[in-house]
Amino acid sequence: MHDCELHSRRHLMKSSAAGFASLAMAGLLAGESQAESSGPTAAIPPQFPARARRIIFLFMKGGPSHVDTFDPKPMLDRDHGKPLPFPLPEVTFAKQGNLLRSPWKFRQYGESGLPVSDLFPNVAKRIDDLCVLRSLHGTNPAHGGALLKLHTGSDQFVRPSFGSWIVYGLGTENENLPAFLTICPTLAHGGVNNWGSAFLPAHCQGTPLGNASLSSSQVGVKHIANPQLSSREQRKQLDFIRGLNQNHLERTEYDTALEGRLHSFELAYRMQASMPEAQDLSQESDSMQKQYGLDNPVTADFGRQCLMARRFLERGVRFVQVTHSDSEVQWDQHGNLYQGHTKNAAEVDLPIAGLLQDLKSRGLLEDTLVLWGGEFGRTPTAQGNDGRDHNPHGFTMWMAGGGVKGGYAYGATDEYGYYAAEKKMHIHDLHATILHLLGIDHERLTFRYAGRDFRLTDVEGVVAKDIFA
Repeated sequence: MHDCELHSRRHLMKSSAAGFASLAMAGLLAGESQAESSGPTAAIPPQFPARARRIIFLFMKGGPSHVDTFDPKPMLDRDHGKPLPFPLPEVTFAKQGNLLRSPWKFRQYGESGLPVSDLFPNVAKRIDDLCVLRSLHGTNPAHGGALLKLHTGSDQFVRPSFGSWIVYGLGTENENLPAFLTICPTLAHGGVNNWGSAFLPAHCQGTPLGNASLSSSQVGVKHIANPQLSSREQRKQLDFIRGLNQNHLERTEYDTALEGRLHSFELAYRMQASMPEAQDLSQESDSMQKQYGLDNPVTADFGRQCLMARRFLERGVRFVQVTHSDSEVQWDQHGNLYQGHTKNAAEVDLPIAGLLQDLKSRGLLEDTLVLWGGEFGRTPTAQGNDGRDHNPHGFTMWMAGGGVKGGYAYGATDEYGYYAAEKKMHIHDLHATILHLLGIDHERLTFRYAGRDFRLTDVEGVVAKDIFA
């Protein structure tokens, strides 16, 4: 067992005779301050000075094309229509044709002069805040495996999501809201496993608000109000249930499942006031709503998600995921690349730029890590006449804030954009780097289960310190 575990509050609670339920739970319920709370999600100091305190993941479901967004390839223009001059991967998702140039122009922006395609004119204006990671690579060319790899570090087994690992390591700064929220998540390609906690304590799992088939105007926590009992009556009911459970725990061994249920009951009680207030966008000015694109039907849905996310982040939620998806797997353009990517980028470009500007103006970007990207990229070769296939072998994501260099490009793919070639960053390296920015050593964040110590990065992961400001 690691030294950090021996001295952590979480280990103390887990190893005590009755865990959280036998600690003075009533103190938390009686209005104890957040800083003094000893609940299972109470904030835990990082292992070393952190650059970021919280994270928002802007997930572009389906795989946006890096060679059409943030990774320009002049050789694609030159050799359009010619065969790829080197071998394809041994495993491909579908048949591929010759090289396909990008239908969008790239232009240089900001003091850094980093290129961005015409798909993202608003995000391009924030390029000096972005750290563009051009050398990501994974292991799975299928959506299901690639989503799980990105979200959990494994494309084969049920493992905790990286949001759950972050909550396990750091807790939350607001005991009245879930520590991990996922807004409009996709229910396909791994579904709940992409925000689940697997063998980690139940309180670490993500709380979904709606799903990808719903408009963001419809999302919320089900049964947030009790039409039959007043708050005082609910408090008496919960106290009675807590007493019964404590009596049970005194006669039995520590029960993590029961602890999880107790915590969920209490959190649900507290959320009745805090969640509706956090989701109430009417408190935002007209100009702020316009900044996120809520005045335009094209951008309103994703803009609403981003604005909700900012409100959650400033209220102490540790991890927020915002998903851009629909029933057609959104960014998955095997055909009609121009029409599909044009539509998708138009829906997210203004809201993302608005979010970055808002976070920066509030002083939140400094210690909020923003992560953007999909489960993989697209091939520089054509599928059919006007599409691109899945490409997990080299693609782009970007970060902003949270202690990373702005206006900086890290790594590179080959001259056509098929394979990660310079400063290669595997998904395990991405996870290790994210944890490090949050003040967590990925090799020390472990959980013992089924006779072994598990971690998010398994037995791999290298921190990309070159991107740190």
